[in-house]
Amino acid sequence: MKPMSVRRNITVLSQVVCSAALVNVLAGIMLLASAAMSSSFAEPSKPIRIVAFGDSLTSGYGLRQSQAFPVQLQKQLRARGHNVVISNAGVAGDTTAAGLARFDWSIGDDVDAVILELGANDALRGIDPKVTRENLQKILAKLQARSIPVLLAGMRSPANWGDTYADDFDTIFPDLAKDSALVFYPFFLQGVILNAKLNQNDGMHPNSKGVAEIVRQITPSVEELISKAEARRTTPKS
Repeated sequence: MKPMSVRRNITVLSQVVCSAALVNVLAGIMLLASAAMSSSFAEPSKPIRIVAFGDSLTSGYGLRQSQAFPVQLQKQLRARGHNVVISNAGVAGDTTAAGLARFDWSIGDDVDAVILELGANDALRGIDPKVTRENLQKILAKLQARSIPVLLAGMRSPANWGDTYADDFDTIFPDLAKDSALVFYPFFLQGVILNAKLNQNDGMHPNSKGVAEIVRQITPSVEELISKAEARRTTPKS
């Protein structure tokens, strides 16, 4: 065999080997990418777990469970593309003191955020606003100690206790929201209170349409809460 032919054959052979190696590398990259994509589809991101922690307005007093605030809110948020699970931790008749007493077993270790809706029964019973404020402060301190984002739903006093009581009570919620830098929804019953079409026969508890109106109005605030919960997940733990 002539030297020139040998060199030409060696050159061609080397090109074939290099090409085969390149194909193998590319195939490996594609396999890795495919595995990563399969893994991402097989293991979707965990839902944001929110606890609605409140009284009868949260629990769905007088309604089917499918009509309760946490259920309707979860449905609305999922329709808007949010991967959330909202637990119903509302107990009819609960005051802020009762909420504080059951906090530890109501807010589990897997909670990403909390909607705090308490205080209506304190106002209905004429409980000293100082006591209500202190109880809410203690609940918020427990949540802050665990770095759990909070949406505080405000409440207002009925008129029968007089202006002084109403002034003292109504300022509790904006004060706490400001002091603790919370997501704040000023009045949980906004747009529903005193509207006969949106309330049950007792005139105090929303009917299904009333809950739907609450959900419609509070949704932007809950989406802000979700953003805070998502940011918390991505923040390295110290």
